[in-house]
Amino acid sequence: MSISSSRHPAQPNSVQIFYPLSTVRCDGPVLFRDQLARDIACILDVDNDIVSWSCRSFALTQDGQTYRPDFHVHRADCSFLVDGVREEVAPEWVREQAARADLSYETVKSSELPPVRLRNAKDLLRYARHEAPLSDRIRLLAALDECSSLTVAEALIVFRETKPVAGLASMILHRFVTIDLDDRLIGPETVIRRKRD
Repeated sequence: MSISSSRHPAQPNSVQIFYPLSTVRCDGPVLFRDQLARDIACILDVDNDIVSWSCRSFALTQDGQTYRPDFHVHRADCSFLVDGVREEVAPEWVREQAARADLSYETVKSSELPPVRLRNAKDLLRYARHEAPLSDRIRLLAALDECSSLTVAEALIVFRETKPVAGLASMILHRFVTIDLDDRLIGPETVIRRKRD
């Protein structure tokens, strides 16, 4: 998308609450500008290529003006900036200044967010503060080593020390196991596999 407007989006310092509340790979304070930014962060949290991301942490400046894109995102091989596309767009010079900092600048419209993945990400992130105990993790991973895959309904039976859905969601978010987030909403028939590097 080309940035052509001189109107700058408001970047208030006040903290607003957007749901879901918890994150997994946010490094630093959670400072979402709006629900679009929160939704983009949900997608970042379930992207297996993302190591970490931070909110409005990278400042771009020109002629005394400062602009902070929504996210500074880190992958194993690179880092880049991500901004949500709103009615009021970023300054024209943002992309050029990002390039000078050796960062690509990507923009995302709300219509470009994959709806099924976003819904699944939000469902999982409701449990981001939970942690599957070691015993439950070992039981599920051992079962997957034996069977290669399980359905969600089969996997839930394994959990004994924590609430099954919370434990399974935690293991998905922390990349012990993997599921298809794009095909359909998570259900009892969703297939789980052990995450392999």
